[in-house]
Amino acid sequence: MNIGVISDVHGDYRALEIVLDRLDNVHHVDHILCAGDLVGRGPEQNRVVSLIRERHIQTVRGNHDEWFYDLSSENAHFLKTLPLDWRGDFEGVKIFMCHGKPGSNLWGLYRDHVSNTLLDMMLGSLQVDVLITGHTHVPMFVRVKQGCVVNPGSIYTFKSSRATSHTYGVLRLPEMAFDVYDVNAEVVRPVAF
Repeated sequence: MNIGVISDVHGDYRALEIVLDRLDNVHHVDHILCAGDLVGRGPEQNRVVSLIRERHIQTVRGNHDEWFYDLSSENAHFLKTLPLDWRGDFEGVKIFMCHGKPGSNLWGLYRDHVSNTLLDMMLGSLQVDVLITGHTHVPMFVRVKQGCVVNPGSIYTFKSSRATSHTYGVLRLPEMAFDVYDVNAEVVRPVAF
């Protein structure tokens, strides 16, 4: 089973369209999960939220999703009702998804700030095999004894004061392998990170 993993769209509808098309027609994913921050900074925030709603993509609330940036009432309501975290089970693999780190959408997990021991403790405490996060705009894939922690990076491609990786990921289950792809690449193939 292949799971598309996206995060930190930040209102970039064009980039989101490209990624969803690839997830559907190149990667042939079975599900798509979004680790939050649909809005903030970008040019087409209403269109992004509407597309996520229309596609019924499971999404958690990012820190930017706490504000509504002149959205339609339907889209503002959608953001208000997003959960801070989400749990799912695919083919016996238990997944926990949050925007930043468990319990907070304001603080992220950076690889150089967390040890394998801490990640093992998090997965064990959550009683899951995979932890999906976003927020940092930096892709991450760490395998530890308890499972793995993944971050697809950020999708958006427009110029901003905050750096973006312009990447998304595909999680393969049950083997818990994770590949990251560049939104801007002409050829769709995994990138090193």
